[in-house]
Amino acid sequence: MSDLGRMLIGFGLLLVIIGIAVVFLARWNIPLGRLPGDFSWKGKGWTVSLPLASSLLVSVLLTLLLWIISHFRR
Repeated sequence: MSDLGRMLIGFGLLLVIIGIAVVFLARWNIPLGRLPGDFSWKGKGWTVSLPLASSLLVSVLLTLLLWIISHFRR
């Protein structure tokens, strides 16, 4: 069970770091979720959002970060 606890603590810390990053990105006027490739449709009482460009940007950044981490761990 200690492995499960460590994993949950790790995921919790990761969520805190992501939350802090989102707050700082908003303060620096980086519109994550409102980039030119993000789609949003609004109707009467409903909203659909498809953050395609933001997802691609986050994916590329995480890929580069994990590649750099794995490169230095070898």
